Amino acid sequence: MPNRSGNRRAPNGMPLKYGGGFMIPIISLFNHKGGVSKTTTAFNLGWAMAERGKRVLIVDGDPQCNLTGTVLGFDGTDDFSTFYDARPNANISDALRPIFQATGQPLVPAEITATGNPNLFLLAGNIDLAENETQISVALSTSAAIPALQNIPGSIGALLRMTAQENNIDVVIVDMSPSVGALNQCFLMSSDYFIVPTSPDYYCLQAMSSLARVLPRWNFEVAAFRNQSFLYPFPVEPPKFCGIVSQRYRPRLGNPAVSFQQWIDKIKIAVNNHLVPALRANGMSISEALFLAAKPSDTPYNLINIADFNSLIAQSQKFSTPVFALSDAQIEQAGVILKTMKESRDGFKRSFTALAETVETIVGV
Repeated sequence: MPNRSGNRRAPNGMPLKYGGGFMIPIISLFNHKGGVSKTTTAFNLGWAMAERGKRVLIVDGDPQCNLTGTVLGFDGTDDFSTFYDARPNANISDALRPIFQATGQPLVPAEITATGNPNLFLLAGNIDLAENETQISVALSTSAAIPALQNIPGSIGALLRMTAQENNIDVVIVDMSPSVGALNQCFLMSSDYFIVPTSPDYYCLQAMSSLARVLPRWNFEVAAFRNQSFLYPFPVEPPKFCGIVSQRYRPRLGNPAVSFQQWIDKIKIAVNNHLVPALRANGMSISEALFLAAKPSDTPYNLINIADFNSLIAQSQKFSTPVFALSDAQIEQAGVILKTMKESRDGFKRSFTALAETVETIVGV
C-alpha cells in the first residue's frame, strides 16, 4: 500500500520527525500490575477508533500473545505455529530478527494481519520475543562500551513506525505485558503516549506509587539512545501520560458500586498526587488543560469508568469481536437474558466510543 502523501522517509526508513514527535502516534497500554484488562482494552479501543474511520494497528507486545490469540481466534499452540510458518514476517519477533541476530540487514516493515474490522490491523506477538529480553537489557546498560549494541533498544519503536508508515496507519496501539523488564521499557519509551488501565483494588493502588518511581527512571536510562545519529534512535521527547482507565468493577444503577468506587477514588488521588507530579517533572504527562479539552468522562486523570464485561467477554473471545460489536446472534441468548445483555453491550459501545473520541483528541488523529 502506498505511503501517505507528504509523509517522506528518513534514510533509516522511519517517518520524518516534526516538533520532536512523529507523524503517526504510538499509544502504549501499560500497568505492571496484571489483571487490569490491558489486552481487552487494546482490542476494544482499537476497534472503536477503527469504527470512527481511523486506520488502526494494534500490536501484541506481550510474549504471552493474548491479544493475538483473541483477535485471530487461536485455540492453542498449533494455531500459532501454523500462522508463523505461513507468514514468517507477520509477527514482531521475526520482524526484529535482523537486529537481534545481527545479520547486518536493515529492518523492513513487518507484515500486518487483517481483522474483522476493515480499518483494524494486527501485528502479531510471538513468545520468542521474551528471549530477546537479556539482549535488550545488556544493550541498555553497555552500549557506550559496545557500540554494536546501540541500535537494539530503539529498533522496536523503529519497526512499529516504519510498519505503520508502510500501511497508511493513523494510530498504533501497543498491548504490553505486566512487567518492568527491559522489553517493556523499550516499548514504552518508543511510544508517544501511554494509558494506564486500572482495576479497583489495593494492588493497583500500590502500582501507582511504583510507576511514579519506575517510569522516570526508565526515561533517564534511555536518554543516550535519543541520539539522532543512531540508526534507530528513541523519539526526542519522552512518552506522555494520557490518563488511567478505571475498569473491572461491578456497576450499581449505572455507576460503580460503593465498594468499588472507594478504590477508584483512592487510585485517582494517588494518580493526581503522586504519579502525575513525578511524570510532569520529567516531561512525561499531558497537561490538565489538554486532558479536560478532550472531554473525558471523568475528572483528571481518569479517562473513563468501564464496568466488568461479565458474560459478554466469553462471547467476545468466542467470536474474536469486541464486546460492544457483538451481534444479537453472537450473544447466543434469548428472552430477558438477551435483552439484558444487549443493554450491556450497547452501554459498552457508548463507553468505548467516548474513550476513542477522547484519545483521538489528545493524540491529534
